[in-house]
Amino acid sequence: MALGKDYVTQECSIARALEVVGERWTLLVVRDALYGVRRYNDFLVHLGIPRAVLAARLQMLTAEGILEKRRYQQSPPRDEYVLTERGIALWPTLRSLGLWGREHFTDGRLRYFRHASCGTELGPYGECPACGGVVPVGDVVMEPGPGLDPDPADPVSRALLRPRRLLEPLEPPEGASA
Repeated sequence: MALGKDYVTQECSIARALEVVGERWTLLVVRDALYGVRRYNDFLVHLGIPRAVLAARLQMLTAEGILEKRRYQQSPPRDEYVLTERGIALWPTLRSLGLWGREHFTDGRLRYFRHASCGTELGPYGECPACGGVVPVGDVVMEPGPGLDPDPADPVSRALLRPRRLLEPLEPPEGASA
């Protein structure tokens, strides 16, 4: 018997959210969009996701208003996917899930998230301990940690080895995007 795709008997906001972001690849696509990945091929090479699955996830995230499809090249036509406010609002969820995963499943620090203004590492809720407030996503700098592979195979992972602000468009590595 196939599993259903919704939770019609559940009167629960978590169940509704899972209908949208509960599939195993979906939050990874959103994570990469927060990291600045915008182009289909960059998602593809960084995630190692099957093409059909990626196309379906991007279509669903666009239909749900989490990503917005924008044309960046006319000939041949090429689009990129940019997080909307609704998508950006998933940052605290991804931050919490990442901290939980780090605490329970990884041996080393993969990434640091710091307040761009003062350089302080963010607290568990995205707050800046030094400044005393929640840091907007665009003011978060992501830095590689010692647990990351210093020589990853894919060009997107190599580009993400440099400190960068979240949401800042990832400059596609030479020859990696189409």
